[in-house]
Amino acid sequence: MTSFTPFSALAGGLLIGSAAILLLWLNGRIAGVTGMITGLLVKPSTAPGWRMLFLVGLVVGTALYAYLGNSTPLRRGFPTPLLIVAGLLTGYGTAQANGCTSGHGVCGMARFSVRSFVATGTFLVVAIATTFVLRHVAGVAA
Repeated sequence: MTSFTPFSALAGGLLIGSAAILLLWLNGRIAGVTGMITGLLVKPSTAPGWRMLFLVGLVVGTALYAYLGNSTPLRRGFPTPLLIVAGLLTGYGTAQANGCTSGHGVCGMARFSVRSFVATGTFLVVAIATTFVLRHVAGVAA
C-alpha cells in the first residue's frame, strides 16, 4: 500500500461522517446507500427526492474527485466479468445483511447496533478472504 495518504483518508472519513450526520439530523434518515437504491428502484416511496439527491451527490463527487485528482475510480487490471460477478455478489450480500457498509458500518455502529457490528465484521472478514483468494490463489493483480 504505497499510495496511502492519511490526510485524504481523514478528509474522506470526515465528509462521509458529516453527510451521515446531516442526513439524520435534517431528514431523520439513515445514510444507507442500499436502502436509498431500494427506495428508488425496488419499492418506490412517496419521497424519492432526498434519495436521488444523495445518490447523485455520490456520483458527482466521485467524478469531481477523478477530474480534479487526475485519477480514475475504475479498477484497472481486473477482468470485467469478475467485476460484474463481484457487484452481483455484493448486492446479494447487502440484501442478506439488510444493509451495506454505509448503513451498518457508518450509521449502525455509531448507534451501537449489535446487528451492525456483526454485519460490518462479516463484511470485513469476507473482504479480506476475497482479497487473499484473488491475489494469492487466483493471481489477479492489484
